[in-house]
Amino acid sequence: MPRRVPAIYPVLAGLGLLALAPHPGAAQRPDLEAFKRAAEYSKGERGDAVLVMVDDRIVFEDYHNGGAVNKTHLLASGTKSFTGVMAVAAVEDGLLTFDEPVANTIHEWRNDPQRSAITIRQLLSLTSGLDGGPNGNPPAYGESVTSAMKAAPGEKFQYGPNPFQLFGEVMRRKLAPQKETVTQYMQRRVLGPIGIKTGFWRGALQGQPQLPHGAYLTAREWAKFGEFVRLGGKVGAKQVLPPELLAELFKGTSANPAYGMTWWLNVEVTPEMREEIRLLQVNWGGMEKVPGLEGMVTAAGAFKQRLYVIPSRRMVVVRFGNSVGKQFQDAEFLALLTGQTSAR
Repeated sequence: MPRRVPAIYPVLAGLGLLALAPHPGAAQRPDLEAFKRAAEYSKGERGDAVLVMVDDRIVFEDYHNGGAVNKTHLLASGTKSFTGVMAVAAVEDGLLTFDEPVANTIHEWRNDPQRSAITIRQLLSLTSGLDGGPNGNPPAYGESVTSAMKAAPGEKFQYGPNPFQLFGEVMRRKLAPQKETVTQYMQRRVLGPIGIKTGFWRGALQGQPQLPHGAYLTAREWAKFGEFVRLGGKVGAKQVLPPELLAELFKGTSANPAYGMTWWLNVEVTPEMREEIRLLQVNWGGMEKVPGLEGMVTAAGAFKQRLYVIPSRRMVVVRFGNSVGKQFQDAEFLALLTGQTSAR
């Protein structure tokens, strides 16, 4: 039985294991002028912070519009990617597999023709067929079990909080025999080993952290998470999670090649698919494929919270803000950041 820990406060489809491994030949001198131009663009689009880390070293930080180095910020749906990494830990610990039916744990689904076929992978890639739900307050873990079916499993990409809260219920039931809450497991297996300190996480004190959008971190703390992912599950010399399992998070689906399990992927999608998920492109984190940054993965949230993990540049970038609608374009920001173009 794992030790008890205190509650916290509140890749690409077919891509090989080296997707997020360091690129030995890709090291470049940080272009501080390019970073400044990107930060100015972000600031002008209601940004609060831009942080750039290269090879585990912060090389640029800029805070504006009320942002500050020690100020925590909502991650919004950027929180979702912690769920994927927690799932990797659960697979390594033998609690579940990515391709097991959710009904193995949610026994109420066993006799349901559609729900009984949903896998953990489909749940976390948002292709389960379940109604994603509105992006306000998510249902409690237990309430998410009754989410309506809107499509056959694997058929359609449907964004929303319900699948993440349902995964929380799966984890709650998996952990019950060892008398550990989801909060405690997340702290023991993910946040603690990486050294991440959360400012606040909705629901955490009750043992059920909101997995779709409940976390608040400083830019520096979120960057630690990005560096952990970039290095394939390592912190310093310690391998915390197996890189081959972590790489499973970065495989897209036929329903949406630009989304893996809880992470956005830098790949092209068809015009028809882009039109189908157009509102996501504007508001929630999907983006046009950015040339020259192959292998990049992104944790993204409302108001344009961003954690870009860019292995080809050995770089992790955090952007905080309060942008709405078409304010702040990922492609424009990244082009400025990497010196590929000038603003407008």
